[in-house]
Amino acid sequence: MKAIVITHPGGPEVLQMVERPIPEYSANEVLVKVAAAGINRPDVSQRKGHYPPPPGASPDIPGLEIAGTVIEVGVDVTRWKIGDKICALVTGGGYAEYCNVPEGQCLPIPGSLTFIEAASLPETFFTVWSNVFDRGALKRGESLLVHGGSSGIGVAAIQMAKALGCIVYVTAGTEEKCRFCESLGVAKAINYKTENFAEVIKQITAGKGVDVILDMIGGDYTSNNIKSLAYDGRLVLINMMMGKDVHVDLSLVMMKRLIITGSTLRSRDTTFKAAIAQKLEKNIWPLLASGQIKPIINKVFPASEASAAHRLMESSEHIGKIVLSFE
Repeated sequence: MKAIVITHPGGPEVLQMVERPIPEYSANEVLVKVAAAGINRPDVSQRKGHYPPPPGASPDIPGLEIAGTVIEVGVDVTRWKIGDKICALVTGGGYAEYCNVPEGQCLPIPGSLTFIEAASLPETFFTVWSNVFDRGALKRGESLLVHGGSSGIGVAAIQMAKALGCIVYVTAGTEEKCRFCESLGVAKAINYKTENFAEVIKQITAGKGVDVILDMIGGDYTSNNIKSLAYDGRLVLINMMMGKDVHVDLSLVMMKRLIITGSTLRSRDTTFKAAIAQKLEKNIWPLLASGQIKPIINKVFPASEASAAHRLMESSEHIGKIVLSFE
């Protein structure tokens, strides 16, 4: 099969298409002929040598989400059969023509979505559900602030929270991105380059603050996140693009009864990921099938242009998801 590999840690140019053996699959796995694979920031981190794959994952083929057709099934697989069209969360190996996936991490393609659209779903939707709704315990009627609102994670979080009856605020880096987020139903999009988000949140919530913050920035954002949370608020961290060392006023954490939490998804076991898949299929997949939630695709690259796809990801100029096509 053709696969995109990280030849050595470095820039986008280190991604090269090579020939590799089709991967083996275990008793509880399916083998998928990949039609499309989503691009995510952890792929970029892995390419740079900062995010090594967990044991058992492909050591040099990145890719955390795919869509395609089941062509083989393990002897213990009960749900899927040859010919099924699925999308799936994987621990690596997604940038390839074939990928093995644990049965529980596969989901049917919602409604009439294409492979390209379906490949944009798993990593972001699993991440948002696990962090915003499970760890962050966001409930109907509560408010959510999402940093990086125009990212793949951001547009998924906006739509999921809105569809489930929540008020959503975001930060983004350009007026174009802010207007796009507001077109998805955001109550207020804050341009972080021209406005202090903590001051804006204080003003528009009449001093109350927000119930949950989904933060992929870290660094200097942390103190303003603490200021922006309401009493009993929850700060959920999923990345630290501005750094891991922060200054926090712990007295505010105590007085406001705040919860600060975070997670990484890739290293969690298949049982954990399968449980998220079940919640998504019950609560979110019908909304995708009906069109109430829509995949937001910025650009599709042929697999041979994976380097260009990574350059676009690192530029942060995109709105929504970047996808590789293997068809």
